[in-house]
Amino acid sequence: MIKMICLILGGGAGSRLYPLTEKRSKPAVPIGGKYRLIDIPISNCIHSGVKRMYVLTQYNSASLNAHIKNSYNFDHFTKGFVDILAAEQTPGNKDWFQGTADAVRQSRQHYERQDFDYILILSGDQLYQMDFEAMAKFHVEKGADLTIACQPVDARDATGFGIMKVDEQGRIPRFIEKPNADLLPNWTSEVSAANKKRGRHYLASMGIYIFNRKALSDLFDNNPDFTDFGKDFIPAAINSGMKVAGYQYEGYWTDIGTIRSFFEANIELTDHIPSFNLFDNRYPVYTRGRMLPPAKFYGGTQVNRALIAEGSIIHARMIDTSIVGIRSRIGENTVIKDAIVMGNDSYQTLQEIATNPDIAPMGIGHYCHIEHAILDKDCRIGNNVVIKGGDHLPDMETDTVVIRDGIVVVKKGAYIPEGTRIM
Repeated sequence: MIKMICLILGGGAGSRLYPLTEKRSKPAVPIGGKYRLIDIPISNCIHSGVKRMYVLTQYNSASLNAHIKNSYNFDHFTKGFVDILAAEQTPGNKDWFQGTADAVRQSRQHYERQDFDYILILSGDQLYQMDFEAMAKFHVEKGADLTIACQPVDARDATGFGIMKVDEQGRIPRFIEKPNADLLPNWTSEVSAANKKRGRHYLASMGIYIFNRKALSDLFDNNPDFTDFGKDFIPAAINSGMKVAGYQYEGYWTDIGTIRSFFEANIELTDHIPSFNLFDNRYPVYTRGRMLPPAKFYGGTQVNRALIAEGSIIHARMIDTSIVGIRSRIGENTVIKDAIVMGNDSYQTLQEIATNPDIAPMGIGHYCHIEHAILDKDCRIGNNVVIKGGDHLPDMETDTVVIRDGIVVVKKGAYIPEGTRIM
């Protein structure tokens, strides 16, 4: 049995995913109608037999902490756990986490109490289904000190990643962080015929690492000022003569780093056979179990390519190519198209709605049109509201709405009055 623990990085401020990260950390952002991003790495670990996990948190972490506490409880016989390691000031260190590697360094006093030979380090804001046991076996077979999961990418995407030169033995002799396009001809690696045909000649770091226990400890001890894995520790490991291997992964993987990537990853879940398949008996995505009723429809709603989460009450005329989250309420003759509706954290009672007749209830009103938009949780959208995103809209921000890359994002808990037009 491979003795391995996992550390999942909770992320920093997540400014590129703002305003979804205004009140929560990136791993706590809802996805797919009923999940949160943190559920992805945790589920992958469970399926891979890695059941000792720490989640390192710092920024806007309250909702993430609550979700983990309410979702992941192992029985006494597995000795498994998902524990929170929050950034903390100590007598020997007054600083918060300064980077990915610094977060792991500052947590050493906690995770080093465990019995393990290898440590798996993951990001908390990526979407993929991966067998970490297979990667760990590759790591052992190669006699590596550090193994980096890498994915073939084309020249357009290569400039945004750390790119590795991988030789015929799977070793990494060179690594460069976000290379300029003119340098790329010197950074091709051997990839499959299918990837060659698609122009994917470069191997990009996925931010997924397996370290030998001693190798990681030595890197920390020898480089006390280094704070980042990609920028600092990978080059240091290569330059010091450590055995660094590249594990090629050709399955679906995407980094949820921007509003556009978040939007596209969600909408792709509505495909007939999506690249990330939620309907797979072998690899279910685990999340918090909620005692919610089934979704309920009235008035002949037309639904096409949509995920509708439990607890929803829907009178809409049409829902097309959209995600509708838990406890959503959508009014009569409303159209939801190419949109993400995150739903609500609780139900309003009929009495609460009746006592506030001048404010729209939580949910989406009657005769609305919502298109190319993201509605965060607990929004109140009045009747006859039209929100149509598109590339013609400039980036902007108000108290209730942010527009990024043509996608209109209604902030959490925002109130959009009756008759509003954003288009």
